[in-house]
Amino acid sequence: QVQLVESGGGLVQPGGSLRLSCAASGSIHSIIGLGWYRQAPGKQRELVAGITTRGDTDYADSVKGRFTISRDNAKNTVYLQMNALKPEDTAVYYCHAKTTGGEHLYDYWGQGTQVTVST
Repeated sequence: QVQLVESGGGLVQPGGSLRLSCAASGSIHSIIGLGWYRQAPGKQRELVAGITTRGDTDYADSVKGRFTISRDNAKNTVYLQMNALKPEDTAVYYCHAKTTGGEHLYDYWGQGTQVTVST
């Protein structure tokens, strides 16, 4: 199993920046991908950004050019640097890990961290 603990959310004004962190523990060796999802009130959870063990990244169109995902393998931590934040970025952000165990894939989630972009 993998445990994920997020930090770094908060209240920020439009145009501001925040950096989210997600520390992974447990069966780290089984992780094949890490990512950030978000869920706004009344909306479905959506992928924001993902990064593979090779370092390949993927972003939602709505955050391209503003958000950057990165990972520090020595610290087993994945980051989401969010710049030029907009009110529509307001959501609960969840860290996600995809793991493999034999022939099966598993999903693990953090507890979520609130990001609010408002004046």
